[in-house]
Amino acid sequence: MNLEWKIKRFETLSVSEIYNLLQLRSEVFVVEQNCVYQDIDGKDQKALHLLGEDSGHIVAYARLFKPNDYFDQASIGRVVVKPSYRDKKLGHILMREAIYFMKSQLDATKITISAQLYLKKFYESHGFIQTSEMYLEDDIPHIEMKRG
Repeated sequence: MNLEWKIKRFETLSVSEIYNLLQLRSEVFVVEQNCVYQDIDGKDQKALHLLGEDSGHIVAYARLFKPNDYFDQASIGRVVVKPSYRDKKLGHILMREAIYFMKSQLDATKITISAQLYLKKFYESHGFIQTSEMYLEDDIPHIEMKRG
């Protein structure tokens, strides 16, 4: 695996990159999780897009938001790893990259996420703590978590 990380604003994504990141999000969040929801939510234009590529293919992805673009604090969302890459601990690398970028480029020390409940321990391992009761988002149990 030869991973390359890129951060891009929406308007700098190529048509191919947009297609591939939406395809990955749909593969996991719609098909794998059997959840019909509106993934294209009008927030991509405000987000910074963290792309993890292996040989030119997007295998890891997250949306990063400045404070007040999604939550009051900076936030990370749509955290996703291609299923065939999950045995490589790529989710942890993705979160480290996202947190590093938030600190170094956005000067964001406080980060809020809306986490799927089953991933609570994963996010706790990256310094997030639960700050809400469980709630349903698109019929999937979620919790709000904060770091910093």
